[in-house]
Amino acid sequence: MKKILIIEDEKMLTDIYEERFKREGFEVYSAVSAEEGLEKTIEIKPDLIILDILLPRGNGTDFLEKMKKIDDLKDIKVIAYSNYDDNETREKAIRLGAKEYLIKTNYTPKEILDLINKYIKE
Repeated sequence: MKKILIIEDEKMLTDIYEERFKREGFEVYSAVSAEEGLEKTIEIKPDLIILDILLPRGNGTDFLEKMKKIDDLKDIKVIAYSNYDDNETREKAIRLGAKEYLIKTNYTPKEILDLINKYIKE
């Protein structure tokens, strides 16, 4: 079973995605901060991470920088998503290895799921 880690501090959003991804047969984990996200990434080694950019105790780009320095984790696929629509942050996230940088309000859970399936099958 493929594992997805959602790093998101907005509980309602996490619950929506978690339920949707579980229905599709994924094993789903969640974390509410960049710090907790890194700990869980090390622990479970997910196949894909959905990463919010604006997080407590470090942001999503900090998380990506730390993750990419750990050999066991550097190849995990990451989809960054945020309501923070800033070109500099977007470019930094992509440069640090995020496959996509999505604006949350522009995507439905179904569209996110389609992207997950695309990247998990690569």
